[in-house]
Amino acid sequence: MSIRRLRSNPKTLADVNVVTEELKNLYYKRLLPIEKYYSFHQFHTPGYEDADFDNKPMILVMGQYSTGKTTLIRYLIEQDFPGCRVGPEPTTDCFTAIMQGETEGIIPGNALSVDPRKPFRNLNSFGNAFLNRFQCAQLPNQILENISIIDTPGILTAAKRQLSRGYDFPAVLRWFAERVDRIILLFDAHKLEFSDELTRAFGALRGYEDKLRVVLNKADSVDSQQLMRVYGALMWSLGKVFRTPEILRVYTGSFWSEPRRMCDHYQLIELEEEDLLSDIRNLPRNTAVRRLNDLVKRARSVRAHAHIISYLKQEMPTIFCKETKKHSLIYQLPVIFTKIQQQHRVPAGDFPECAKMQERLLGQDFTKFKKLKPSLMASLDKLLSTDIAKLMPLLQQQDLRDKSLPGMLDGDFLGTFKPACYKQDPFKEVSKAEECGEKYPDGWVVEKYKPKYDEIFYSLCPSEGKLNGTKVREWMVSTNLPSSVLAHIWRLSDVDCDGMLDNEEFALAIYLIEGKLEGYWLPRELPSHLVPPSKQLCEDDDEV
Repeated sequence: MSIRRLRSNPKTLADVNVVTEELKNLYYKRLLPIEKYYSFHQFHTPGYEDADFDNKPMILVMGQYSTGKTTLIRYLIEQDFPGCRVGPEPTTDCFTAIMQGETEGIIPGNALSVDPRKPFRNLNSFGNAFLNRFQCAQLPNQILENISIIDTPGILTAAKRQLSRGYDFPAVLRWFAERVDRIILLFDAHKLEFSDELTRAFGALRGYEDKLRVVLNKADSVDSQQLMRVYGALMWSLGKVFRTPEILRVYTGSFWSEPRRMCDHYQLIELEEEDLLSDIRNLPRNTAVRRLNDLVKRARSVRAHAHIISYLKQEMPTIFCKETKKHSLIYQLPVIFTKIQQQHRVPAGDFPECAKMQERLLGQDFTKFKKLKPSLMASLDKLLSTDIAKLMPLLQQQDLRDKSLPGMLDGDFLGTFKPACYKQDPFKEVSKAEECGEKYPDGWVVEKYKPKYDEIFYSLCPSEGKLNGTKVREWMVSTNLPSSVLAHIWRLSDVDCDGMLDNEEFALAIYLIEGKLEGYWLPRELPSHLVPPSKQLCEDDDEV
């Protein structure tokens, strides 16, 4: 049984960089001039910057309060992050970007909005009311070397809908939805209340359903009959809100590193967890594809916007009755959309929402709009028809190579991300003085428990003094710990990496499992005072 880390393929990384740089050049040379000419940014989202192309894949985690958002993030990144709080009441009151950093710390929102290395500069348009509720938690973390995660405030329930956040919450969600690679929406199996704010949040996500993954969390806390009813109610409610015939994928699980309650659908939870985490593991590989897809989507929106603006400019009178004509055109906007579709063959799905466009047009001076410029439109058509197509072979080559790459962790335990970093004793690092006898005078700290652990070891019928992965797995699964936790314990215990455990390694595995069941966090790497004596000799030989 082997648990492998994500290995970088130099050719694949080179292809990703080539595609990203080419997309950046296409945006700046072809699309951005058209956006500026037709004032696209005044009506829709701000323009892209270098950081929007160069940043790591991002995951937006959202849901009502107490659905397990922060706990899920801790589960993914294996440790607490600065400023995280977990509780049954609303504990997250701000947007938090969890990102890789050399040291732990928090960067406030106003500082983030002026940092060109972070993809958040355009958030300053939401003002201080939002920036005071936005921060970046930086910490050194292996998982965050590949992804970044955005934690969001808990969506308010119906009882709290009268409270105001002070900023446009749905607009902020839509800003993030356009730029992230994945949106994880959590629901609690004990409560499925669809509040007004949740419905508005769904509206902000409209158009980005391809990025959305719905999670029915805490599924081990209900029995199978209740789970079936809750799942059906959730699917029915989601169908009403999104108003599409397609059914959203709903993952059923219990995403934390503590022992799960034994239930009839325990195996289902394990399989659903692996499906979701496999989807997350693939994000770094699919970054270039997502950026290309978003650029094409934006280009099509810009084309529709250019036709709308030029049509309104063309219909405006030269001297008299300008204001009357303006209001008449805004009122007739649905008819105008239909005319543009017929005359220029612009698909209906490329147009913005009519009501929102009407609202934004009210404050605009139509006389300053630009007429259709053939050279710009020809450049845009070339971008969509020719330039993007030239990048597809590179993406296909990258996809073929990516299929051979392992995930972050892989193995017989449905390998996933490791569960968490550790607290203190009994796994904490110790000084050399403590190792030499001041705190552990008897040497290996697991030694005193070994006779008890040996009874379990020999009851599993080892072959040639070792247990293979299948036998160990069958025993470890009986502890009800999540597969990701057991995968990490296996990696720590198989010190010599031979895919089997001898009696010392097996004793270490039980010691780690008992510590986890008692509420302690697991160490990232095995501390020296936990290394079995026979393996310490091997380590010393390796150092020599």
